Amino acid sequence: MRLHELVLRHGDLPRHEVERLLTAATGRSRSDLLVGVDTTDTEMSTFEAFVQRRLAHEPLQYIEGSVPFGLVEIDVDARVLVPRPETEYLLELVSERAKDPKMIVDLCTGSGNLALALKAVFPDADVYATDLSPDAVAVARGNALKNDLSVSVLEGNLFDPLPESLRGKVDLLVANPPYLAESELADLPADVLNEPKMALVSGPGGDELVREIAERLGTWVRPGGIVGVEVSEFHAAAVVEFFSGIDGKVVKDLSGRERFVLGMSPVE
Repeated sequence: MRLHELVLRHGDLPRHEVERLLTAATGRSRSDLLVGVDTTDTEMSTFEAFVQRRLAHEPLQYIEGSVPFGLVEIDVDARVLVPRPETEYLLELVSERAKDPKMIVDLCTGSGNLALALKAVFPDADVYATDLSPDAVAVARGNALKNDLSVSVLEGNLFDPLPESLRGKVDLLVANPPYLAESELADLPADVLNEPKMALVSGPGGDELVREIAERLGTWVRPGGIVGVEVSEFHAAAVVEFFSGIDGKVVKDLSGRERFVLGMSPVE
């Protein structure tokens, strides 16, 4: 069956999603599918199953199984948050600001996307990643193996699992923590609600983990070290005050939304 026929049959999905699902089901390139190729019964059954999963609001990236992020390819499933383009922009922002970092820490690593992408950019750096979720730690470690990158992925809350030897020596600290309030969860799109709540909601106020990061980073980041944290566009103006000790500034994403706090640990 030709691609345009499948698009017409599944008009309740956007064309680009039908294309991506068919690509995932068949392993064929988009150009091959546009020209028209014979598909097996098994491939079509897989495709139809993918369509039903998508109609049930399962994130498209979970069905595809992986997401490109920076220089790496990240496996994702229901255990972790789907890496967003906004976070990839944070990768660009901190990579531009960091000057040959030797020690990098990624808090709330999830799938390991930031930690692994930074290791790919700065191969000589020692990179540590932490997450409270054992499921996320397992995914991140799997992604490190998949990309053949040496990153230490540790289970625990924020800074707690880091070796004491890192204290005061971190050149670059990044974090994409949960930053939604519990009351904001109901307003999320249906597919986002199928991602781990633990990775989305910080607490009643939404700023609990961001505040904790800001309060604790001073003992870990060296003087002159760079800090980059992804935050909610609805909380950015308030949470930037938590980062006054590093002269934190709100930075907008490519859509003009206030999504990041960037700063530098003061040089003594």
